[in-house]
Amino acid sequence: MTILGIETSCDETSAAVIEGEDNKILLKSNIISSSLRMHQKTGGIIPENAAREQIKYIIPVIKKALFVAKTKLKNIDGIALTYGPGLIGSLLVGVETAKTIAFTQNIPIIPVNHMMGHIYANWIENSHIEFPAIALVVSGGHTDLLLIKNHRDYTLLGGTRDDAAGEAFDKIGRLIGFSYPAGPGIENAAKTGDPKHFRFPRPLIGSNDFDFSFSGLKTAVLREVQTIKNLDKQTIDDISCATQEAIVDVLVKKTLKAALKHQAKSILISGGVSANQKLRDTFNTMINAQRLKTKLFAPPKSLCTDNAAMIAAYAFYNYNPVSWKEVTADPELYFD
Repeated sequence: MTILGIETSCDETSAAVIEGEDNKILLKSNIISSSLRMHQKTGGIIPENAAREQIKYIIPVIKKALFVAKTKLKNIDGIALTYGPGLIGSLLVGVETAKTIAFTQNIPIIPVNHMMGHIYANWIENSHIEFPAIALVVSGGHTDLLLIKNHRDYTLLGGTRDDAAGEAFDKIGRLIGFSYPAGPGIENAAKTGDPKHFRFPRPLIGSNDFDFSFSGLKTAVLREVQTIKNLDKQTIDDISCATQEAIVDVLVKKTLKAALKHQAKSILISGGVSANQKLRDTFNTMINAQRLKTKLFAPPKSLCTDNAAMIAAYAFYNYNPVSWKEVTADPELYFD
């Protein structure tokens, strides 16, 4: 089965081609056009600007994905499409393009929840993931924990009550002078930071549920920055280190708690923040320290941020095609 994936939920314009057979995926192409540099100038994403850029690049990106995969539309068995959640203008660019292709080429569409797509980035290079699995989706807009019993049976265990982990990285990064997105800057600065200089709160780390909250962490850092006023490089490094430690501690403890409760055989981390090496290393350290049999899976770092390959991967394992007439953008989509 050959699937064309299309992803335009935020500021990325992406198309990918995968071939799936015998429960395995072969990634043939994954093309991404990013408008990140434009958004760095404004300190964040302006939805109208993102959509305008996507209108320019959606067709060239699809053409390049097909070219790199050495295939044509006539060979495509289905179009995997992100229909939500996301920015409505950006979603419409992908949805309307996919519907047009589907109608003119008589190709079915497989609508994909963007957040589920992130989880399925883990299957692109590994088909041996065992169920039940605990999935942590951690990005700029989402911090969610799910129990996945099989490809078509999942349950939301908890989510963020306010700021997502990636959002906390970005907002705190802005406070200490990093450009958008701030996660990579904080991760790099944390390498030379003193972990004992600051101790920031770990919101909800001891709660009996699987919810997250990072607004309190952001407020704590803000107060510290206002007290210090003039930040030198070492202080910025120390704040970065303490921020990263706080976020990682919460994510790891909550996820392992869910894994133990549900006797998970696998832990799947995904989303932009899952590229953070400290997060990956801490998961492995704690899994070994607790002598858990649960195995950690994380996508290649190139597949942690938004991309069409993950959308196509979800569609392969959850193939449920519909007519183009039934597809509409849903910016408020959550876990259905």
